[in-house]
Amino acid sequence: MTNQPYGYGAYEPYQQQGQQGQQGQQGQQGWQAPGQAWPGQQPAYGEPYADPYADQQYTQQWQGQTWETQMQPPVAAPAEETSYLPPVQSPVPPVQPQGYAEPAPTGSVEDGPEYGPATLAGNTRVTDAQRARAEGRSPVIEPGMQSAVLTALLGLLLAGGAALGTYGLLVPLVVLQGVTAAGWFRLNGMWPARQGIALGFLGALVADAALLVSDRSPAAILGSLGVWVLLSLVLQLRSHADPDERMYGLMATVAAAALAIAAGGYLAADADAVTVGAVAVAAAVVARALPLPTAVSVVVALAVAAGAGFAVGGVTGLGASGALLGAGAAVCALIGHRVASYDYPSRFVHFTAGVALPLAAAAPAVYVLGRLVG
Repeated sequence: MTNQPYGYGAYEPYQQQGQQGQQGQQGQQGWQAPGQAWPGQQPAYGEPYADPYADQQYTQQWQGQTWETQMQPPVAAPAEETSYLPPVQSPVPPVQPQGYAEPAPTGSVEDGPEYGPATLAGNTRVTDAQRARAEGRSPVIEPGMQSAVLTALLGLLLAGGAALGTYGLLVPLVVLQGVTAAGWFRLNGMWPARQGIALGFLGALVADAALLVSDRSPAAILGSLGVWVLLSLVLQLRSHADPDERMYGLMATVAAAALAIAAGGYLAADADAVTVGAVAVAAAVVARALPLPTAVSVVVALAVAAGAGFAVGGVTGLGASGALLGAGAAVCALIGHRVASYDYPSRFVHFTAGVALPLAAAAPAVYVLGRLVG
């Protein structure tokens, strides 16, 4: 048995090394101070008792936390935290005395959506067009007076260019064709569509060139339109988009090219017919933008267009036939105006399609009616 205290010596190498070193030192020196004992040694009789734990200063103490290795059972949440709580019922209103008048309830913004007026610059509330679509009605926002003024200005430029000559008409016509192609793509929600816009505008330029080369023959318009429909079909077949998206892109591209090419009818028509028709369209669009009911506004626009055609026809030599030409051009212009107003368009649509579509849609009527009345 060992004469060390319990729990020491067996697993404490530092203590053993200390004892061996001290025993060796005792052997060399050959004496021991009275009243002192070596660590782990029992004191002699009559000597003061030495603390058996005094040798802990020579040992290394390890202290640390232990971890439980057994799996702890899951803690269940209280039933009050996971159970469904029924809605709180409002208390029963107190009985008011006889003769008491309940105040009228006030409307509040939090009670429901408040529909504000239609706007082109954006509105935080629900617009009239969005409300109309939710109710199943046609959401239409008309371009307004600013777009009508721009349409009238472009129409007057066409009328003045026709009076100057073929190349004088060509400059505003090219502007009209470019704005028509861009406005149609944006009206259909396809933006950016640079390739489609460029393709439609290029078709219009090719048609203009063919008209100038063929001495303003209308066959140039039909030939250019056929070639561009085939070209658009080939390009869409090479696309890697979904079939539905390719079909939608094909229809938009063909329609944009057709409208831009059809606007070249001003170049194929007689100069006097272009002057009368452009002025009549300008007058009709401005009258349509007046703050009047829709039916009244349409009637007023047609009447003003017929009057403008009659007035300008008297100056150009068409006479009273100018009224018929002006009214027919105004009907096509109002259709284009209606198309540009559909599906709550943006400000960009109003200043592209809203400006160009009335004039582009009236070009075939100007050519046909000009040939009839001329």
